[in-house]
Amino acid sequence: MKRKLTIILASLFLLHAFTSAALAETEVPADFGAKGALQDSSITLEEALVYAIQDEYLAKARYSAILNKFGSIRPFSNIVVAEQRHIAALLPLFKKYNVNVPEDNANQYASAPATLKEAFQQGVEGEVDNIAMYDKLKAIPSLPEDVKTVFTQLGDATKNHLQAFRRGLGRGE
Repeated sequence: MKRKLTIILASLFLLHAFTSAALAETEVPADFGAKGALQDSSITLEEALVYAIQDEYLAKARYSAILNKFGSIRPFSNIVVAEQRHIAALLPLFKKYNVNVPEDNANQYASAPATLKEAFQQGVEGEVDNIAMYDKLKAIPSLPEDVKTVFTQLGDATKNHLQAFRRGLGRGE
């Protein structure tokens, strides 16, 4: 009996350890995407571009995870395509300003929530952070005008995403 109890406790400990490790792997680093940009007090052009594309990667990965779990539902199905367009809008700036494009590893930080309502809430939160990030980035004094224009366009498009997620949340889906 004592041996069985020991085996059960050891198994539970290992299960907890693996579960905790898996959860830790999905946590977004503090210096990644919008969260990173919003806490950074001195952002260079290179960092601004990296934060922006990381946040677009993250949004695309989150909405893809939601679509994989809940099926092709709007507005997620439309917005995931828009996030790819946002990434495409940023890529020429990386080339023009000779900045290395970071690897798209955002899938490791994205998972679908338990309910569709939580998915809409996460969408709202993510888009609010994205808008705040672009507002901060486009205010960088030495930012080239073409970068400022793209950041403005992406921030404006994100406001539409935010409205769509708020409508979905309001419907209680």
